[in-house]
Amino acid sequence: MTLISPNTVLANALTNVEDVLAPRIRASKPQRIALVVGTQINGAPHAGTSLVQSMAFATAARLHDRHGLPVEVRFSALDNAPHDLVTDPVSGHRYQRAYAQALGTDGITSLVGALYRPLFDALSDRLAVPYGVETYSQQQATSLFRETWLRVLPRLDAARWWLAPSTGVPHLRLPCPHSCGWAEKYAQRTRVEPAGGRGLARVSAVCLHHGPYTATVTPTGGGYLDLATLYRNMVKELAALAEPDVLQVMVKGTDWMPGSLLVDGALQAVGLSRGQLPARLFCPMIVAETGAKLSKSLIRSGEAALPAGAEPWMLDTRKWPGTVGEFADRLLNLAGLLLSHPRHFFRSYSAAELSRLMPVPQGSPTA
Repeated sequence: MTLISPNTVLANALTNVEDVLAPRIRASKPQRIALVVGTQINGAPHAGTSLVQSMAFATAARLHDRHGLPVEVRFSALDNAPHDLVTDPVSGHRYQRAYAQALGTDGITSLVGALYRPLFDALSDRLAVPYGVETYSQQQATSLFRETWLRVLPRLDAARWWLAPSTGVPHLRLPCPHSCGWAEKYAQRTRVEPAGGRGLARVSAVCLHHGPYTATVTPTGGGYLDLATLYRNMVKELAALAEPDVLQVMVKGTDWMPGSLLVDGALQAVGLSRGQLPARLFCPMIVAETGAKLSKSLIRSGEAALPAGAEPWMLDTRKWPGTVGEFADRLLNLAGLLLSHPRHFFRSYSAAELSRLMPVPQGSPTA
């Protein structure tokens, strides 16, 4: 498969794609490398999601071959994505119930097992790269995550405009403790303050059904900490410093690059040096002919049309007309092509070009 890509400043500075991580590897001298990839599990994955995941495995394998270090992929299943949204007729505020609260632990385990593990198993088997899965619910419940959040809370004023540039109020949602699972989406009436020193925090909020409530957050309990996206990433990446022997590489789509600049500003505002900021790898993005990211939500809502040359499986990878193993092989073939030269990696691809580079199996209903 031929591919012609333009040169860029970054591509011109590299011999191999993974060289972009060389400064972090040389500085930290890790004993192992973890490629961390997160996904909102709000439905079936689309092509861009699967491509980024396959890139995480393929890059991990290249790093192992290059540096001789143990590698792994860590999948963060973001089960705090909205499942239900309603408007409170009294306040006019939007309320949400996340997947974690709507489906429960068993439901989330089943969802991840059905939509993500089969592909991960296939990628892991083919590249001999181990992986692990951690939901956001599990992550926020750990003492490490909660202690990190509590430690940052008194210093949040320094970072708040980085985390919420429009309002200066980075928010969290703490679902109602009466098991209904509802929380104000934008946390307009949620208040957080340190309590009893740096080891505790008091959160007050208003439930859609049960009215005002308070909770005392501790390192081991006190409520579900659903942090806004940039806020969550800051805390997660601060917590990553607790593993000094592991270089954690945050693997994301290129659309995350502007947001990561804000997260880095927040991390530096609370005391990190430039050298302590997390390593990141931004993967190619799949776009429509307009240049916008391929968005299943906009297409399904009727606000955007299926791009020319796109296939149904690009919005729902379950519709790939072949086996999961065949899909994994096609993804890894594509990953190998894109990783073969920095020019091919540090760019975006249209849905039509993805169809050309990754055609469906011959004789399939959509061929």
